[in-house]
Amino acid sequence: MSLIVDHISYIYGKDTGTPIEALKDVSLSIPDGQFIGIIGHTGSGKSTLMQHLNGLEKASSGTIYFNGEDVYEKGYNLKNLRSKVGLVFQYPEHQLFAETVFADVCYGPKNLGLSKSDCELRAYDALRKVGFPEDLIFTSPFELSGGQKRRAAIAGVLAMKPEVLILDEPTAGLDPKGRDEILTQIKKLQKEENMTILLVSHSMEDVAEYVDRIVVLNEGKIFLDNTPKEVFRHYKELEEIGLSAPQVTYIMHDLADAGLNVRCDVTTVSEAADEIVRALSR
Repeated sequence: MSLIVDHISYIYGKDTGTPIEALKDVSLSIPDGQFIGIIGHTGSGKSTLMQHLNGLEKASSGTIYFNGEDVYEKGYNLKNLRSKVGLVFQYPEHQLFAETVFADVCYGPKNLGLSKSDCELRAYDALRKVGFPEDLIFTSPFELSGGQKRRAAIAGVLAMKPEVLILDEPTAGLDPKGRDEILTQIKKLQKEENMTILLVSHSMEDVAEYVDRIVVLNEGKIFLDNTPKEVFRHYKELEEIGLSAPQVTYIMHDLADAGLNVRCDVTTVSEAADEIVRALSR
């Protein structure tokens, strides 16, 4: 078990007159190699929870265990935690700063104290894993497209060789093609490297297509935690907290209401197409 969140709560402005309880007694087990989607309306606690997982925030109560160790234990090496639990913020390309993409991706490994050759090997490997164009490796990051910048920023975190990769809205602002390319590459990475990935997203279609499990947050608490099919069965409850199911789920319900004998637990376009063909061929 790579990460265990054990009854954590977090209060913003604890010493002010207007404290806000952003997380409320949250417990979560995150096993090795799983692809987890984290969804919830704005202010539900998604980003706050993710920042706790690599030590950027410290819980007001409760604790977090990484590979069996209490990260709040006195003397625990938070620098090591942050190298093993990589966090890619929303619009990570805003953090690019070096003269070339390659130099930028080398920055993280360099801070780990690795040799120049090891840094360069890690940078090449990370850029390859995110599908970054080889002919642009030594280009200025400021000359890249939005999707290319996003890949470079993700590569910078991968070069640290994290065991857990947290992505906070990694496709925000990208066109559909760029979004699909990024997420397909991330899914491939998860499968090939057995990497644990947490994807924070507002897109129900994205989480339905790519993740193994969905955790729904609402008002700082876990509202649902299950497979995509099971979570989206509760689409009416999701609507009550400001969320929804993927669009194809609603289409399948409409078709069923119109008399077509189709399953309504469909969550992706490819599943919907197969189910409609099956129903029509009867």
